[in-house]
Amino acid sequence: MERLLKISRIIDTCTEFIGRLTSWLVLVMVVLGVWNVIGRYLGRISGNNFTSNAYIEAQWYIFDLVFFLGAAYTLKHNEHVRVDIFYSNWPRRRQALADLIGTLFFLIPFCITVIVVSWDTIAASWQILEASSDPDGLPRYPIKAMIIVAFVLLIFQGISQAIKNLAILQGRLEPQEELHDTGL
Repeated sequence: MERLLKISRIIDTCTEFIGRLTSWLVLVMVVLGVWNVIGRYLGRISGNNFTSNAYIEAQWYIFDLVFFLGAAYTLKHNEHVRVDIFYSNWPRRRQALADLIGTLFFLIPFCITVIVVSWDTIAASWQILEASSDPDGLPRYPIKAMIIVAFVLLIFQGISQAIKNLAILQGRLEPQEELHDTGL
């Protein structure tokens, strides 16, 4: 179990790094959005074009990256939306069992299904180097590949969560440690 917990800490460290790095993309997205608005109005006043479809699409892509790359980070910090009518009142060991079952039977199979189902579409996008149909639009194939990256990261974080929940059930990890000490 100690080996598995070490693997969990490595995954958590990677997820934490990616999540914190991704959080800076929010600032970039906001700055780009502000520029898109200001540029549109200044362009109308001056008769020049200060923004383009590329800037607008870049803002969308950055939002996609925040969503895709932030999903595993959100899971790590137990911040995903859940209906916890009963869950919040359960003892931590019962919560660990519910989380373990949910991870093994729902999260990981769902992630694998998304990867399998989207694989051909993403591969086709790369084969034709799919691009936006809008003038000055950006290539679509790199952002589509992030679907696979996001769900692979979720699988890894799901494995980490499963290891920690199993350790809690075995009494090898205290629930407070799991929630507060990620080994960073």
